[in-house]
Amino acid sequence: MIFGTDSPMKKSIALISANNYRIPYPVYPLGISYLVSYLSVHFPDYEIEVFDFNLENYETFAEFLRNKNFMLVGISLRNFDDSTHLYAENIFISHYREIMRIARENTRAPIVLGGAGFAVFPELIFNELCPDYAVKGEGEATLEQLIKCLENRVSPADIEGLVYRLPDGSIRINEHNCFISSPELHVESDWVEYYWKKGGMLNIQTKRGCPYRCIYCSYPLIDGRKVRTLDAKMVVHNIEELYFSKGISYLFFTDSLFNIHREYNEELARRLIESKVDIRWGAYFSPSGLTPEEWALYRQSGLTHVEFGTDSLSDKQLENYNKQFRFDDIRQQSLLCEKMGIFYAHFLILGGYGETDETLNETFSRSGQLGTTLFFPYVGMRIYPQTKLCNIALEEGLIQSPAELISPVYYVSKAIDAETIRPRARATGQRWIFPDDEQSPMMEVLRKRGRKGPLWEYLRLT
Repeated sequence: MIFGTDSPMKKSIALISANNYRIPYPVYPLGISYLVSYLSVHFPDYEIEVFDFNLENYETFAEFLRNKNFMLVGISLRNFDDSTHLYAENIFISHYREIMRIARENTRAPIVLGGAGFAVFPELIFNELCPDYAVKGEGEATLEQLIKCLENRVSPADIEGLVYRLPDGSIRINEHNCFISSPELHVESDWVEYYWKKGGMLNIQTKRGCPYRCIYCSYPLIDGRKVRTLDAKMVVHNIEELYFSKGISYLFFTDSLFNIHREYNEELARRLIESKVDIRWGAYFSPSGLTPEEWALYRQSGLTHVEFGTDSLSDKQLENYNKQFRFDDIRQQSLLCEKMGIFYAHFLILGGYGETDETLNETFSRSGQLGTTLFFPYVGMRIYPQTKLCNIALEEGLIQSPAELISPVYYVSKAIDAETIRPRARATGQRWIFPDDEQSPMMEVLRKRGRKGPLWEYLRLT
């Protein structure tokens, strides 16, 4: 499709954050900000306008599109459900269908889909929502090249990461081979106040990609398995801008796992210390392989919150999930955090593939050995296409085709009674926060008092 205008007026591009899910707090649309920052450098003569469904609604979206003759409309899909068995009714596909309907009725511009949610289900979502093009994975360079091709009326067929429909009706997905390493990040001023007030933090990346092969995980589908570290100097420059110009003093690193690249992390931490920015930060960590010296360095650079992707406290179950650590690692890293004065929590998957009453009992009995922590358990595993768990579900007849997975399907072990999980967890005397436990009123009070960060540390002793 060719851009819908030959007007001499300044060219305009619209970028839309489709996410409107706010539990437990609204998440800043980081991907949109990276795109805006990148495209602003490469297309300085373009107007790039943004729209966020956490701040707006369908009516204002239609008005937004009608008020300008956009050359291209990019829509970022963050996720398709909340990925928890207990809240299976929180499915977002109908919301995305409505966005597409409104877009088609109010603009003639080509529509391009992207985002983490799209990358997990590229062919299924392309067929479901019928955009003109889509981007799978890292979007900056792909979108830049697509804009140039459309503007110059040449075929975009060879662009890496591009998804489009062939003349025979089939869908072509071009894989990524080249990636950027130094993306600029300038947050949207109109958005900062809302997310800083309601979410208590902003997010930033230091790495893209995940090399691990956990049986259920969609991260490699989103960013690939090749780990790319973003230029540490540029990351700290972005953080300085957020701190000095926006007053942002808490950041969460959205890397699939922070502790993947030791040398890079040490450089980043030292640059943060040298920068003199007074920020606190948190990240997802794997509970293995970190030395006391590393924890001390991260603590000095501002680390206050660690979210361990622990999954289970049973070695047998960790093996079933294809995790690269065991319970001794989990205990060691937990107690190191406690010694350093770092808040830490463990995210668990109970009742997943291979779970038995024996492995559940092991997790519950060991939960008291990890110091002053809390546990965020999920019951069952959301099945994603192109994962080992998907293959298992096909072999066991739980699903007949990966196409079924656009609506949430969860793997819950038949060897356990899921209804017993909550009372058994409570009986341990530890602090367990299930997805449907009501915490919002307390969080709202803390936000109104100016508390920043994830705030889950306040739940440890309540």
